[in-house]
Amino acid sequence: MIAGIARAEQGMRDLKLSSFHRMLRPKGVWFSGLQRWRKILRQALKGLLAAGVFSMMTVQAGAGGTALEERLRSAFDQGELPGLHAVLVEHRGERIAELYFEGQDWSWAEDLGVRQFGPEELHDLRSVTKSIAGLLYGIALEEGKVPPLSAPIYRHLPDYADVFSKDARKKTITVADLLTMKMGIEWNEAGGYVDRSNDEVGMEFANDRYRYVLEKDMLEAPGEVWRYNGGAVALIGKLIEDGTGRTLEAYAQERLFEPLAIRDFGWLKGGDSVDSPASGLRLTAPGLARIGRMILDGGQYKGQRIVSEAWLAESFAPRADAFDGIRYGYLWWLDGMSEKPRWAAAFGNGGQRLSIDPANELVVVIFAGNYNAPEDWKIPVRVVLDFVLPAISD
Repeated sequence: MIAGIARAEQGMRDLKLSSFHRMLRPKGVWFSGLQRWRKILRQALKGLLAAGVFSMMTVQAGAGGTALEERLRSAFDQGELPGLHAVLVEHRGERIAELYFEGQDWSWAEDLGVRQFGPEELHDLRSVTKSIAGLLYGIALEEGKVPPLSAPIYRHLPDYADVFSKDARKKTITVADLLTMKMGIEWNEAGGYVDRSNDEVGMEFANDRYRYVLEKDMLEAPGEVWRYNGGAVALIGKLIEDGTGRTLEAYAQERLFEPLAIRDFGWLKGGDSVDSPASGLRLTAPGLARIGRMILDGGQYKGQRIVSEAWLAESFAPRADAFDGIRYGYLWWLDGMSEKPRWAAAFGNGGQRLSIDPANELVVVIFAGNYNAPEDWKIPVRVVLDFVLPAISD
């Protein structure tokens, strides 16, 4: 499983994808470089996959702690895990690690300086937000407030009728095509993040983000080719807001955060004052872990239904082959090494992670501040590979 996660991150880096990128300050530069250690990681992790296994910093923690915490603490003290901000691990319903550190942080392009992180400190989730947006669509769908998956989106975006009329293929784009990033449109996020040829940057600078997305040329019929596309998630956010009559943040608070007793959160807005469904969510580590636990428990929290079990099954069913050995569901990354995915995960620029492994009853949350670093994936992969795996195998 860990090798699979490494491959997903490798693929995203190869396409120079990051979660979102600039907003109110043009000085923010977002980029990703090519990874060079893919082959080494595959060899190192081959045995773990075969076994089917999940599949200077200041530490803020108690004087004691679990064995896993002690191992992590020792590595932190030796400077082996630079940029790590938080680690929270739950195994079989028990929290076996929760550690927080001090380090440099940013919120989008805003420099927050050096922060001492803790269980009440909000942290950018970056593209982990996309997966949360997927959950929100499922909640709204269960309530009958958003179009069904098979619905052509043009019927629900009347303000853009002129765009849809220019290419008949655009009228066949469905909600499912948005959730799987198979819109069929031209979309390029390979440029630097002060370069408006990067479509996600261009979208965020546009006067109308939705028109920016929809006016892109069609490259193939919808539903055929997977192409990482932050614009697709922007349209998902619009369908949620239009259908519920609430902002994304307000709807999330009412239908997801409050039922989970998550009181500390924030949602960053773009230059058009619209909540960013691609990367704007800020949560605490315990808050994100609670979402992971709810998913692991089939969409329930303390006996209350939050997300339908049917929607989770739909979300975690493979819909596209994203990279070598990695598949994509409805805005979630999935294991591609077995017929039925053994894990689901959400990734965010800088090292943000929410990983869920049902077979091992494992939830892992990692926050880090290695934003835009070409190898931002290495620290979270090492945390799980060198520390979490041995702990649950003891």
